[in-house]
Amino acid sequence: MERDYLLAYQGHLERLAQILSLRPKNQLLYLQALTHRSFPGDHPDWPYGDNERLEFLGDAVLSAVISHLLFERYGQVFREGELTKMRAWLVNEERLARLAERLGLPELILLGEGEKRTQGHKKFSILAGTLEALLAAIYLDLGYEQVFKFIKRTFSRLLPHAPKGLISDYKTVLQEYTQGLFRQAPVYEIIKEAGPEHAKVFWAVVRLGKEE
Repeated sequence: MERDYLLAYQGHLERLAQILSLRPKNQLLYLQALTHRSFPGDHPDWPYGDNERLEFLGDAVLSAVISHLLFERYGQVFREGELTKMRAWLVNEERLARLAERLGLPELILLGEGEKRTQGHKKFSILAGTLEALLAAIYLDLGYEQVFKFIKRTFSRLLPHAPKGLISDYKTVLQEYTQGLFRQAPVYEIIKEAGPEHAKVFWAVVRLGKEE
């Protein structure tokens, strides 16, 4: 039975090997990494389980590698708290999902019929989780050095922009600044809004004490 499924999805595995630019040793790990939890429910004899535990491991591997890369690149410039924010910016769900899309993973994910109907291959949570599961598969199959190289290559365009993570929340930045300098937090007031309900644009003023 296992061999039958392996043959049935050989095309998926060959395409995945091209995407990853790697030569897998244990193909079953990668097939499991592509398997969303909804798929085995529709295939009771599916022998490989789903990718949730691999996702757990992949999240830790990704965090370790990104931490290393940030320390290597910015460790002499930014403090620990700032590096943590930069890491969070790099590995947030949407960013991982966009990377998965760019790699071409949506067409390879194995989904149950319910998830297919709701276009699960476009959901950020599923895409990000699949990418993390694949990182775990690479780590278990080929070792830390190979997964390190893959992550470094995959995130190469994003790493130079990691400091954006420090200013992504402007309200937090302003609050930290005013608390440190004036010992008080700013107050925000919406003075105008426009546009449809699903895409409103707001204008606000910021007050600090009596200043505006």
